Amino acid sequence: MAYLDRVLDPPFYGWTNSEGALSKPSPKQLFKEFFKRLNVFRCKKNWLPFFSWIRVLILIPLFLLFVFKFFSLTLLLVFFVYSMILMGTHGTIWHHRYCTHQAYTFKNDFWKFITQNLTISMIPEEIYVVSHHVHHAKSDQPGDPYNASGGFLYCFLADANHQPIAKDLSEKDYNSTVKLMRHTGVKANTFSQYLKWGSVTNPTVAIALCLLNWAFWYLIFFLIGGHPMACTVFGAAAFWAVGVRTFNYEGHGKGEDKRREGTDFNTNDMSINQLWPGIVAGEWHNNHHLYPKSARTGFLTHQVDLAWYYIWSGKKMGMITSYHDSKQEFRLRFAEPYQENKLKEASQQPIKSGVLEGNQ
Repeated sequence: MAYLDRVLDPPFYGWTNSEGALSKPSPKQLFKEFFKRLNVFRCKKNWLPFFSWIRVLILIPLFLLFVFKFFSLTLLLVFFVYSMILMGTHGTIWHHRYCTHQAYTFKNDFWKFITQNLTISMIPEEIYVVSHHVHHAKSDQPGDPYNASGGFLYCFLADANHQPIAKDLSEKDYNSTVKLMRHTGVKANTFSQYLKWGSVTNPTVAIALCLLNWAFWYLIFFLIGGHPMACTVFGAAAFWAVGVRTFNYEGHGKGEDKRREGTDFNTNDMSINQLWPGIVAGEWHNNHHLYPKSARTGFLTHQVDLAWYYIWSGKKMGMITSYHDSKQEFRLRFAEPYQENKLKEASQQPIKSGVLEGNQ
């Protein structure tokens, strides 16, 4: 069994059924697994998914204050921009293109720390990174931690049900997992600490850094616009943290093949390029699955890529030293041959029509 086959903690309903196909649990089974994995009283090794979800729950009152007490059109615009654009783009820049795929490199740890904390901290890196490597290795196949064919809840609850690392890794496999995370700057547990906490991430350090991040950003937004502004922005962060859990279900066609000719060139899985996530967060998902290590995924003219603009600007300013950009290869291998084929088909169409008319 390969490392990526055993690095994640399998749910009680398993990755496959008796026939070897994807196991599709019922909503009852999914919620049973979800609440079991959030139960830190049952097992303290559940602390990381609990920590991920408790952040959302803590911020719900601030979201409600925004809606029912501080609401205004101006704050609604702030809420929209922060949740849809700033949080979404930062997730692509940090969690996706850097932490998982190392699509670019920082000049030093200072710029890495700044980029990591550009927005309110909501998702633990470990929950995202390790499982995302498995997702690419098994995309839309059994074992994919957020396989869209499993249904909406299968994806929405995946960060607790399917994405945490296994709690019984060998020391060799644990060290391999630490290696996947090393460049992120996350403080790693020793192997003996892992046996105690069930994670790479050190809980004391992670909780302290999150609290410092929240305190800093609450102070900044309070100074800008008082409690109304701070509640709005923190509520927006919670809204994004819930919404982003739906992305892979949508981004893989809700379990159906929704790929479009001339738009989705990757045919190895059911990932699709969607206009909204692409424009607001640079998530051109089919392009990303085609070139996972590319710092740019907005390859076509209309594909705005805000995450790429940050990375490109960072390179110009010296905070980023290098990046991978696959646009030229995409153009030569996919876009130009496709256009040439379409032009060839169009040029042959009148000839076919003439032949038919002559025969008549």
